[in-house]
Amino acid sequence: MAEFLAGIEQLAFARWLKASFVAYPVVNALHIMSIGALLTSVVLMDLRICGAFRSLPHAAFVALLRHIALAAFAGALVTGSLLFSVKASTYAAMPIFLAKMTLILVAGVNFLVFTRFSRATGSGEPAGGTVLAVLSILLWTSVLFAGRFIGFFD
Repeated sequence: MAEFLAGIEQLAFARWLKASFVAYPVVNALHIMSIGALLTSVVLMDLRICGAFRSLPHAAFVALLRHIALAAFAGALVTGSLLFSVKASTYAAMPIFLAKMTLILVAGVNFLVFTRFSRATGSGEPAGGTVLAVLSILLWTSVLFAGRFIGFFD
C-alpha cells in the first residue's frame, strides 16, 4: 500500500501541483467552492424535507438542489483527489482523513436509503425522511469539519 500511495505522489499531475505556485491554491479554492455548493444545496434540500420552504414546489425545488449537489459532489471528488495526490501517503495515514472518508461514505449510504424509501413509497418525503434529512445535515457538516481539521493535524 505504501508503494501505491508513493506512486500516486509521483504522478505527473501530482508533481505539477507540488511545483506550481498557482495550481495548488486554485485547485484548493475550487475544492472549497465545491464543498460550499454541496453543503448549501444539501442543507436547503434537507430543510425542505424537514418542513421549511413549504411555499416552494417540493419536486422542482428538490430536483434543482439535487442536481446542484451531485455536480458539486463531482467537483469536490475531482479536486479532492487532486489535493490528495500531493500527499497521498501522509493523508492516508491520518485518522482525521480516514474519518472524513468514512463520513462521506455514510452520508452517501444515507442518501441512497432516502432515495430508496422515496421510490418505494412513491413520495418525495417518505416516512422517516425527516430523521434521514437531519442525519444528512449532521453528516455533511461533520465532513466539512473533518476536512478543515486535516490541515491542522498535518
